[in-house]
Amino acid sequence: MLEIAILGGSGSGKTQISLKIAQSFDCVILSLDSLSVYQEINIASAKPTLQEREGILHFGIDILNPTQAHNVQIFTQEYQKAKDFCQTHQKNLLITGGTSFYLKSLIQGISKLPIPTQSQKELIENKLDSLSLQESYALLNQIDEPYATKLKPTDTYRITKALSLYFLTQMPPSEYFKANPPKPLLKDCEIYEIVLNREDLKEKITQRTQKMLENGLISEVKSLKNHYGTDFSWAKSIGIKETLEYLKGNLTLEDLKALIITHTMQLAKRQRTFNKTQFPPHFCANTEEICSCLTQRLQSQTH
Repeated sequence: MLEIAILGGSGSGKTQISLKIAQSFDCVILSLDSLSVYQEINIASAKPTLQEREGILHFGIDILNPTQAHNVQIFTQEYQKAKDFCQTHQKNLLITGGTSFYLKSLIQGISKLPIPTQSQKELIENKLDSLSLQESYALLNQIDEPYATKLKPTDTYRITKALSLYFLTQMPPSEYFKANPPKPLLKDCEIYEIVLNREDLKEKITQRTQKMLENGLISEVKSLKNHYGTDFSWAKSIGIKETLEYLKGNLTLEDLKALIITHTMQLAKRQRTFNKTQFPPHFCANTEEICSCLTQRLQSQTH
């Protein structure tokens, strides 16, 4: 069994390559995308359609409703399901998407966290509900200053998780993670990264943005807003946050398109930096070269 990661900036063509390779070599796909996990977020996430996915088993897509929070533990569970399936059915696994942090978490590992009982969970939730975000951060800083300084005072999710761990174990997070070091889950991953010149990437992003708008991005975001509000993390995602401003009347349609393109280009630059600095040296090339290289790699495995 091969475990292959296909990385690249948003709009670079990862989905098209992964579908083509999976179709040709009967692979399973695990999505690294932080939006594709959600049902009802189809256009803004640029997830492959049901027709495109036909005959290709996907993990990490449509597993949460928009009111649920996504995290690395959920992703890790999806990875384990995908790996178990591939081992049982003798298939190769393609891991692809723009949220490379999740791949890094598999390679570096995550510490095993204790599971609270229902009564413990309720007690912890009551304690956290009685604190404002400012009070929560101050408490964490008092309990574990080195750990608190690594977090932004506005990082509600991580502050809450750190305090929950402390309330459950009575150990400062730094001490807990020192006593429970992370164990790598993915040891032999082959990494391929699509790297395009700026002009080619911008052209691909422009085409993708136009397609999203034509396919009903504005209607999708309006429906999400009406059903769920805008207090969830996905509402801050590129494509959704700009469309919410458009719906408020703050942007013209052309402004909306231009902003999505600009913000996606900026994100792609950050993704490239992350991939370059957080992973070991790996094969980088344009879309066609990556596809050709993967084809040769998988063909060699079958012989």
